[in-house]
Order: sequence, then structure tokens, then C-alpha cells
Amino acid sequence: MLNVPDRYGIEGTKTMALSDQLTNLAARAKELEDRAAAAKTKKKSDLEQDVKSTRVSAEGRKEKLSSWWDKAQRDWNDQMASIRREFDKGRNEHDLKKAQRAAESANEDAEFAIEFAYAALEEAEYAVLDAELAQMDADEIADDERAG
Repeated sequence: MLNVPDRYGIEGTKTMALSDQLTNLAARAKELEDRAAAAKTKKKSDLEQDVKSTRVSAEGRKEKLSSWWDKAQRDWNDQMASIRREFDKGRNEHDLKKAQRAAESANEDAEFAIEFAYAALEEAEYAVLDAELAQMDADEIADDERAG
């Protein structure tokens, strides 16, 4: 486990083992599944509030990740190209510092991928709750038309 900079502003991930981050991601996915099922029985006003709060949360996480992801991809590609060039030159000498940088970069990439999955889950949660709210609106209009 590396103590990497918290580049994308997500608290609690920079010193957590990747396996623990994946466990938390799985728990978050289960939480989303439960909230989506519960949305079908919520009052419309409660669901509207849930949709609003998940949208704000998803937008905030997406903004933090976007610029970091661009830089992470460029850094990763540059680092991998550099390492491949060195190997292609047929160097037999093992460069510990480059290997450590590559390992750190790979670890950061894995941490980002997990955080990206969290962001995707939040987007999915928003989409599911918003769809349920849209269905409630459609049902209300249909009920009004039948009654009117």
C-alpha cells in the first residue's frame, strides 16, 4: 500500500489498501441496489429530495475526477512509454527507481479506477432515482387524465 497524494480530493482512499477499497465499492453497489428498490415505495417528495442530493453528489465527484483522470492517463502513458523504451534498449541493469515509479503509478491508476467506479455508481443511482421519479410523474398524469 502506497501513501499517495490525494490528487482527486477523495477522503479516506489514499492510505487504504486496494482490496479494502474494492470491498467498500461492493458495499456501495449493494447500498445503491437497496436504495433503488426502496425508491418504488417512497413518497414523491422524498424521492425528489433523493434525486436532488444524488445529482449534487455525482456532479461534485465527476468534476474532481475529470481533470485528474486526464492527467493520470497522460502520466501513465508517458511512464509506460519510458519504461518500454528502456526495456527495448536491452538494458540488463535494473533501475529500481523507475520500477518503483511504475509501481506507484500503477497503484495510483488502480485507486483512481476504483474511485471512478464510485462515481459511476453515483451516476447510476441518480439515473435510477430520476427514472423512478419520472415514472411517478407519468403515473400521476395518467391518473389525472382518467379522473378528469
